[in-house]
Amino acid sequence: MKRTTDVSQFASMFRCPLCGSSMDADSGKSLICTERGHTFDRSRHGYVNFLTKPVKTGYDAGLFEARSRLIGECEFFDPLHHAIADLISPPKSGQETFTILDSGCGEGSHLNALCGFDYAGKTAAGAGIDLSKDGIVKASKTYKDQMWAVADVARAPFLDHQFDVVLSIFSPSNYAEFHRLLKDDGMLVKVVPRRDYLIELRQFLYTDSPRRTYSNAAAVERFTANVGNSRRVRVRYAKMLNRQAIHWLLKMTPLAWSAPEERVSLLKEMTSAEMTVDVDILMGMR
Repeated sequence: MKRTTDVSQFASMFRCPLCGSSMDADSGKSLICTERGHTFDRSRHGYVNFLTKPVKTGYDAGLFEARSRLIGECEFFDPLHHAIADLISPPKSGQETFTILDSGCGEGSHLNALCGFDYAGKTAAGAGIDLSKDGIVKASKTYKDQMWAVADVARAPFLDHQFDVVLSIFSPSNYAEFHRLLKDDGMLVKVVPRRDYLIELRQFLYTDSPRRTYSNAAAVERFTANVGNSRRVRVRYAKMLNRQAIHWLLKMTPLAWSAPEERVSLLKEMTSAEMTVDVDILMGMR
């Protein structure tokens, strides 16, 4: 795949998050809006920070390192990635490359995996945005074939109708912004947990708590209310994790952050544990 970390290759797609004007690339080192000269520099790792002030997200570098290791080394979400790739419909036009935006990309593992598939002879050029600078720094250091930016999902730094596919994987949604960003025939793909997602973890950590159960009914209802021609596909599988992978999972999932310490400690001592991934892939057209 052609490298897309060169900001100048994406320059025609950007809009200034402060005033909404288009942007020009300054030798690939900065993005400068054409109306008021607002300037956003490219970091030495290749990402652009579009935020005007730091935002605390609760997600730190340690979490993103654990998530990267669990997804990359343990292939924890590989079946999910394959399922999403099978469902993505690339544009029928003659263009060889189509664009994917991962909204709330974290450290970039999902986007990188999905850009690695062949889509009926077409390749995907990916851009990922997230509020967490730690996540984007990790993504830009690890994956060099995508463009990464620290940016607000509710005020994405792109012009209207730039993307063939928008992803929202375990992330908050802003449907008005998604519709603005998608091309006329663009596809929105959202992944939400189902009842049995990490059910073993829930039951072990929360023996007498409502957190043992989960329903995605509200998220599915919002999606179908906001997205036309929606479809819903369930993906369910189990992965056996070794002790190190269990530690990575506990580090990356908010389920463990407020759990009783004694239950977390007991789980960390286990040499292996099976964990269920149970999700809905929600798809629809702009």
